[in-house]
Amino acid sequence: MKRILPLLPIALASLTACGLRPVYGGGGHGAVAQALGNVEVAPIEGKAGWLVRNALNDRLAAMQSGSGPRYRLVVKLDDNIAGLGLRADAAITRERRTLRARYQLVDEATGAQILDDTAGSDAGIDVTSSEYATIAAEDTALERLSQTVADQIVTRLALYSRKAANP
Repeated sequence: MKRILPLLPIALASLTACGLRPVYGGGGHGAVAQALGNVEVAPIEGKAGWLVRNALNDRLAAMQSGSGPRYRLVVKLDDNIAGLGLRADAAITRERRTLRARYQLVDEATGAQILDDTAGSDAGIDVTSSEYATIAAEDTALERLSQTVADQIVTRLALYSRKAANP
């Protein structure tokens, strides 16, 4: 441990020399945090939409700025469950739940579409003899997928904001 500590400043200096910059540089007053704090999430249809919208609002609320919404995030979801594994009696033993989102960032002032992208994830579900357990597993998978998709969207919005602030 004593040998590693003197090397730490050299390692940190080499990271800054390679051009790495923190996305949220400047904290809550940085360009990325300010841009994300001005995003309003439009309502999204269905249970998956409710979960994704809440997850997005949770992540964006931490960066709220006082100037009000400048951008609107429009999200359309595709939630699909497909059976995979089959037993000899043709009963499904495994499912795959896929949640895909197409999202667009719209400038409120001009109505111009600034960003159009997709995000998505999938999860495997074991189908058991208990219908209740299978439905609970499907719901849990949807909750996890909603969080993952929201994380992907916010990350891509942050990267876009950083790029726009530092061309």
